[in-house]
Amino acid sequence: MQIMQYKDFFPLRLAQLREQKGATAQKMSRDLGQSRNYINTIENKRSFPSMAAFFEICDYLGVTPREFFDTGNAHPQQLNDLIEDLKKLDEASLAHISGLVRELGKSR
Repeated sequence: MQIMQYKDFFPLRLAQLREQKGATAQKMSRDLGQSRNYINTIENKRSFPSMAAFFEICDYLGVTPREFFDTGNAHPQQLNDLIEDLKKLDEASLAHISGLVRELGKSR
């Protein structure tokens, strides 16, 4: 991705992940300890967060910086939650779920 594309990508990805979390821009801004319009200014391309603020945003959204920029992972928080649930299963259950996932992938 070129640098110019990030200017468009970053605000869109932030809005996508924020909406998936079910938070309004104002609520997220307040929860981060910022002014109520903080997230709106980022999503409207009027400003970008500092690196420290970006890490706080990722933490709030429940994603890593890598997951934030991973365009192939539309739902990183849900995937992380699923992985945590899968870790609790025994080998037979994992094999069953793995088979289901493969079958679902074939139907796409």
